[in-house]
Amino acid sequence: MAVINKEKCTGCKICQTYCTVDAIIYDGDNHKCYIDQNRCTECYVCLRQKVCPREAIESIELDNFYKQFQHVISDPVENHGVTGVTGRGTEEVKTNDVSGRVKKGEVGVCIDMGRPGMGVFLRDASKVAMALADVGVELLPAEHTPLGALMKDLKTGELVEECLDYHLLSVIVEGKCQESQLKDVLVTLQKVEKEIDTVFSLGLILRVDENGQTEAMSCLDELGIPQPYRGKVNVGLGRPLCLD
Repeated sequence: MAVINKEKCTGCKICQTYCTVDAIIYDGDNHKCYIDQNRCTECYVCLRQKVCPREAIESIELDNFYKQFQHVISDPVENHGVTGVTGRGTEEVKTNDVSGRVKKGEVGVCIDMGRPGMGVFLRDASKVAMALADVGVELLPAEHTPLGALMKDLKTGELVEECLDYHLLSVIVEGKCQESQLKDVLVTLQKVEKEIDTVFSLGLILRVDENGQTEAMSCLDELGIPQPYRGKVNVGLGRPLCLD
């Protein structure tokens, strides 16, 4: 956990310019800086970059599982112990041409929540996961995505109460549904976005036909959602493990 040693701090405020979520506060009465632990995401930018000229920013042991989870997911250079992936611990089904996690007739759903400068509290991630589960999205388990380890039940998407007040730089809610359910999923996301205090971006993982087309995207036009003009395309260089 990152903390500021008050004996070393001179109140120069240099560290504030590096904090990704404005968690470093200047105390004008004492002319010192301190880290708001409720706001901090434990991304360790201030520690890794050694931004303090007085070396006043120090680390102390992360004292529980949720603090460790917060750090591993928020620090892009950390490797997640279960998935083996750095940078939030998930590949967001980017290797689907090999893994076959999303099969024909299905849509992978990836909700990328939070951003540098804002972050995301896990209570908001819980709201989104529960909303998706409620319309039939099959949420992915912990071996595929880190957030699964915090869920009481994958069928409901509800996160354990102990983690809800932890603040992360960003986190990804992942799952999949049938193509016929996609419209309901999108309508649900339009509703839940008004109930959370952060931003998110939506990624859809789709199988296309031999012409590179899919009917699943037609519901975007129906709902007034602009068709994406950027995307990541797997070009078939992987060795498929599943052809379904």
